[in-house]
Amino acid sequence: MSQPDRERELRAAGLRVTRPRLAVLDAVHAHPHATTDAVIAAARTRTPSLSHQAVYDVLRVLTDSGLVRRIQPRGSLARYEARVGDNHHHEVCRRCGSISDVDCTAGRAPCLATGAQDGFVVDEAEITFWGLCAACAAGPAPAETTPEQVPATREADRD
Repeated sequence: MSQPDRERELRAAGLRVTRPRLAVLDAVHAHPHATTDAVIAAARTRTPSLSHQAVYDVLRVLTDSGLVRRIQPRGSLARYEARVGDNHHHEVCRRCGSISDVDCTAGRAPCLATGAQDGFVVDEAEITFWGLCAACAAGPAPAETTPEQVPATREADRD
């Protein structure tokens, strides 16, 4: 997408066009499922003086406006993607942590039809498929964790 397209995207969402917003939006489009640190690094290639706080603020605004989606699979840092509005799902590799998009497989967003009769109206479903990506599944299995490799549990964490 070109800069004029990004500018139109921001304006259509009712947002002012600023260099930080363009840099962050470009970074999220170029790096799907990027962590905040990865977005910062990518955005700084376009706008070197961009602060951490500015990126956090822009990500919040872009997420609130629906231009960016924030996902956070269990045990992972928050990640951002520009693929919005289609209620797609994700596959997460348990070994390497890679994340891939998964389209709904049986028609248009079938997961939004719960069959419930209580009047609840579903507008989004977050489905995460866990397993091994092709590269990890084809590679050697990691060595089993021994008891001495498991971090000690603090007394406060046991309750």
